[in-house]
Amino acid sequence: MSRAGPRHDDRVGVLVMAHGTPADPSGLEAFYTRIRHGSAPSAAQLADLVRRYEAIGGTSPLAARTAAQVAGITTALEAAEPGTFVVRFGAKHSEPFIEDAARALAASGVGSVVGVVLAPHRASMGSDEYLDRAAAALAATPAAPPLVRVQQWYDAPGFAELVANRVLAALDELAPSDVPGGERRAPARATRPVRTTVLFTAHSLPVRVISAGDVYPDQVAGSAAEAAGLAGLERRGVSWEVAWQSAGRTPEPWIGPDLLEVLRRLGAEARDAGAEGRVVVCPIGFVADHLEVLYDVDVEAREVAAVEGLAFTRTTSLNDDPRFCAVVAGAVRASVHEGHRGHEGHEGPGPGADAGSGQPGKVAG
Repeated sequence: MSRAGPRHDDRVGVLVMAHGTPADPSGLEAFYTRIRHGSAPSAAQLADLVRRYEAIGGTSPLAARTAAQVAGITTALEAAEPGTFVVRFGAKHSEPFIEDAARALAASGVGSVVGVVLAPHRASMGSDEYLDRAAAALAATPAAPPLVRVQQWYDAPGFAELVANRVLAALDELAPSDVPGGERRAPARATRPVRTTVLFTAHSLPVRVISAGDVYPDQVAGSAAEAAGLAGLERRGVSWEVAWQSAGRTPEPWIGPDLLEVLRRLGAEARDAGAEGRVVVCPIGFVADHLEVLYDVDVEAREVAAVEGLAFTRTTSLNDDPRFCAVVAGAVRASVHEGHRGHEGHEGPGPGADAGSGQPGKVAG
């Protein structure tokens, strides 16, 4: 008689991790203090954070977006391999924390745990820190199941296609059709030339990570190139480049060029050429609506674009699109079925710190 499902110790735990966000405005100070490694923000720093949250409605939608993503990933895994995976969510800076979820998975009796961060690119000051915390928490449990790391998934099948499709939809929004059915008429008279640029953005990190050999900048550039190619931007006469956003306000240099600086340059170039400038911002390094998209792009960058006379839009976030959830689920399954590539022993957390920790920087959430 065949068994209905896998034995208890054959099941695979899946620890899905993300940044986290406070549940309501009353939790902002504690949230900011955790990001700053226990150092409370000054009154001015806290006021600035509150101001940015108020600009997007007072509370970030990230918690709801992440919960929906985790549910979608769970559904995709269950559909592919019923009864195999046990999924839990842990956040870096809000409850439930990574350690809470890791302990729950270990207590459930799973034979191993796959760790995956809801960020497509690997970064020493990003995904590596999440995975290090997961490894340390699992190692401290009586069962101590091994951790299988999904180091990055920007190159997982389907991710670049999802991004490319959103870029094309945003380009259509910048140049709406004036006839039903999506066909464009030739203009009745000569108009200014149009200069359209797609800016693929990701969270900046201190420049020192590059000299330390971090793969993050190269992975961001590679995924942007792949998405641009699939969208046929060159064939469409659309230029593209990588810009960096949300840098912390610290004395040390951060990876550039900065998104706002690029917008100012594009505005000046369009004016010098007597052209109409159009910009699509594609936050390829982010997978959900949250402060760094809804404020840093939708408010701050949009305001700069308006001053520069640029038509502006951004791509829609991936959020809980079932196709996106299937991409992440596919990366999890690949890590299991490819001989536990990235298999970890029980190690503690490595070096590194939150970008901008202890400083008045940009706070995600």
